Amino acid sequence: MALHYNLAKVYEISANDNDFALQILNLFLQEVPHELEIIKEGIKTKDFQKTQASSHKIKPTFDLLGMDLAFDEVVQIMDWASNEGPKKDIREIFKSLKERVELTSKEIRKNHNL
Repeated sequence: MALHYNLAKVYEISANDNDFALQILNLFLQEVPHELEIIKEGIKTKDFQKTQASSHKIKPTFDLLGMDLAFDEVVQIMDWASNEGPKKDIREIFKSLKERVELTSKEIRKNHNL
């Protein structure tokens, strides 16, 4: 049983297609860490547009994989970028999001031999 993600929505929209689920998981493993690096750099340099774009790109993946806390954190990062907020608070939110993604990635690799 997965602790950090849930494939229920993936299976629901794909009529229980396991190959589709594996494609989604591979996409998560390839794209999300890359986008997190862009978000990290965007936060560091206060590039609000870059941060907003990358956050927006990965947000649906968190929803699809049932990663509710990660979804909430990426929404907070998007709000920060939209409001051009102070950098101090956003760093902790990003750190938490990155840790969630790392734990989920490890669990996906282990559970699905990816």
